Amino acid sequence: MKNTKRCPKCGSENIACVPDNAHRYLANGIAITDIAWVRRIPVARYVCCDCGYVENWVETQRQRDELRRAFG
Repeated sequence: MKNTKRCPKCGSENIACVPDNAHRYLANGIAITDIAWVRRIPVARYVCCDCGYVENWVETQRQRDELRRAFG
């Protein structure tokens, strides 16, 4: 949905992108815990406003590289 702007389930183009920072207390991020601190990788949600299908995306390569190092 992020790239095609079309829902893969129902074909709708009625897509909303909910950024990870839409509400700081309900963020959808992935926590990476180190000894001294916790880092958070943001996850954007793409929602089909017709059928409700949702995709989650880590938007940048740098963030994906951090996840690979932490969990790879």
